[in-house]
Amino acid sequence: MEPKQIKEGYLVKKGTVLNSWKAVWVVLSEDGIELWKRKTDSTPKGMIPLKEAVLTSPCQDYSKRTFVFKIKTAKNQEHFFQATHLEERESWVKDIKRAIACLQAGKKFARKSTRRSIRLPDTINLSELYIQMRDQDDGIKELKLEKEKRVYNHCFTGGTVVDWLISQNKARNRSEALMLATGLLNEGFLQPAGDMSKEGAEGGAESVLLDEPDALYYFADSGFFCEGYSSDEDGILKEEFRGNIIKQGCLLKQGHRRKNWKVRKFILRDDPAYIHYYDPTKGDEYMLGSIHLRGSVITAVEFVPDAKRYDVDGNLFEIITSDDKHYFFQAASTEERKEWIKAIQTVSKTGK
Repeated sequence: MEPKQIKEGYLVKKGTVLNSWKAVWVVLSEDGIELWKRKTDSTPKGMIPLKEAVLTSPCQDYSKRTFVFKIKTAKNQEHFFQATHLEERESWVKDIKRAIACLQAGKKFARKSTRRSIRLPDTINLSELYIQMRDQDDGIKELKLEKEKRVYNHCFTGGTVVDWLISQNKARNRSEALMLATGLLNEGFLQPAGDMSKEGAEGGAESVLLDEPDALYYFADSGFFCEGYSSDEDGILKEEFRGNIIKQGCLLKQGHRRKNWKVRKFILRDDPAYIHYYDPTKGDEYMLGSIHLRGSVITAVEFVPDAKRYDVDGNLFEIITSDDKHYFFQAASTEERKEWIKAIQTVSKTGK
């Protein structure tokens, strides 16, 4: 019998020979991971066996990249993957770990119940802690703070993080809270926002998160942006980033000029209504473009003009902006296409 397919989608992977990072189509099955250059290819470019493999997440081998995890095979081959955001990484890690555990026990793959226990775990789970910190009512409040002629939006101070951990009985004292906060920073849940916090994170000290009122940080999945840069481009763009992040992830996008298809990371924000896209192999500071969604029409389509059949097939949708620009995308699955269309339609109607 063929191994059962568990999960598929885009991830960024580090090359095994060269150090370049590239977006690949990844298919997780019960006994291994197939790597495809394109989803429509006839054969995979590689295969990673999961029997006796070890998964490390989060992986700190590449400090300037967030949401990285590592798979080390039984033959000591290391494979590094990067997700576009926290929830995506956690979803992949959970299923891969489960597949490895089932192989070890000689069982068929089955997802565990996602119901959470009322009892707190004996050891701190940083993923759960991060979710609690993001809680709108009881979590850390995101503020607009001004430092050195710059305005930092959706951020907070290192001291605020430490205070919250103590007030919520997550830590007994400031040194213990600082250790937890440093773990959150090291694993990419928190990001440094200003010069002081960035210097602290890069300084290699025992505690890279600073318990200081001038050290600024932000949540990895927040709508953080900074005002006050001198370039005209920053002045134009800053308004676009005020909205909350509604959805993010990878899609295939057709280029406007060459009509070729490339994997892009998309971040959808609600007010103002924008979707920004990036090269997923680079950081979010390298934006490739944005689409203003107010008044746009978003529909599922069955074919795309100028697209060859072998380039894309299925799960296509189109955005037509209010100034009659056409953008074509391909989602990884029928369900994902529905989710993207619904989210973009909502933002296009409610955002300004």
